[in-house]
Amino acid sequence: MITKKGKICKRLFDICFSFFGILILLPIIFLIAISATISFRYNGFFWQKRIGQFGKPFLIFKIRTMYVQRKNSNYITVANDKRSNKFGHFLRKTKLDELPQLFNIFIGNMSFVGPRPDVEGYADKLEGENRIILEMKPGVTSPASIFFRNEEEILATKENPKEYNDSVIWPKKIEINREYVENWSMKNDLKCIFKTVF
Repeated sequence: MITKKGKICKRLFDICFSFFGILILLPIIFLIAISATISFRYNGFFWQKRIGQFGKPFLIFKIRTMYVQRKNSNYITVANDKRSNKFGHFLRKTKLDELPQLFNIFIGNMSFVGPRPDVEGYADKLEGENRIILEMKPGVTSPASIFFRNEEEILATKENPKEYNDSVIWPKKIEINREYVENWSMKNDLKCIFKTVF
């Protein structure tokens, strides 16, 4: 379990590297966002409510990878492969759509490494000892996201993707995330970042 000293080290690491990441990658982020705006004919930046540390919701920043459709006079994103295109698939495959999360890290509602932030109905429903996962800030990467790096492809082969996610993938993510939190170290975070990049 992370100590007070560990939290300080982790936060200092996040602030420093997210700041330099934003300085270096900001032109690329805007270029990709402009390309996404042209490709999907809507604002290339995308934000969505996710569950963060201690179960509190926050807005996660991403690059749009799907079209939007009008429904009841409101624009909504439809999570369906038919609503995306080759550019969107490329962004998700390369994780370039995650670059705006550098801002989430800098302002403090995310970390470079930590359990991936879920939509409502998952992390916020954790019970008992599993709620230890919520002690950590959600991350851009995690051991669980590396383990399930081909999650999209796996779910695409299933007849009922949501049922498979809820009964197989989600319980395994809980197991991996708990192990990460219970055995946290800065060394393990650096290893996770290295594995994510390479």
